This record gives sequence, C-alpha cells and structure tokens, in this order.
Amino acid sequence: QVQLVESGGGLVQAGGSLRLSCAASGRFFKINTMGWYRQAPGKQREPVALSTSDGSTNYADSAKGRFTISRDNAKNTVSLQMNSLKPDDTAVYYCYVNALVNFNLEVWGQGTLVTVSS
Repeated sequence: QVQLVESGGGLVQAGGSLRLSCAASGRFFKINTMGWYRQAPGKQREPVALSTSDGSTNYADSAKGRFTISRDNAKNTVSLQMNSLKPDDTAVYYCYVNALVNFNLEVWGQGTLVTVSS
C-alpha cells in the first residue's frame, strides 16, 4: 500500500556531508510521521530525526546541530542533510513513514549505508 524509495548514502570522510532522500508512494489518506532511523553494527535501530504532520521535528541528541530534516508534504518526500559527519554516524539509515490507510501503517525503507571514515 505504501512504498518507500531511498537515495543517497555512501562513503564520506569525517567532517564531510551527505544527503539522504526518501519518497513515499502508494495509496494512503495522509502521512503522519516521516523520518529516519539508523542501525549501526551490533546496535539496535534508533531514531535519528522525525518530522510530524504538524510540522514539528525531533532529533536525537547525537544529531542536533549537525543534521537537518526537511519534508515536502506535497511530494511526500523527506530528506536528511547530514553535516560534520563522524565515524560514529556510520550505520544503515532507514526511512520511516507512518501513514494513514484504513489504520496507521508503519513502513520502512530498504536502508542505505552511510560510512564515515576517520
């Protein structure tokens, strides 16, 4: 019912920048929350930045001041601009969407690898 297509990611040196993008498509009434989670090797998946339908945003402490989430409701897209990247940011980043179909549906992207070299 809802499909997510992610783009971006890759290898970057510490201090560099990357931009992740995600586009949602399919049949739904509205998208509630869009955002990004990440999972580093041997660790649990954790939220990085989330954007709710009322325009509010939430960032993990580790992302504050370095990452910026932006959302285009008309295009059903969400992006994550990541600056001043650190080796600790190395992880698979997953796009996340909570969409209203006949119920609240959570959908995950396929994941994109971000590798930050020191």
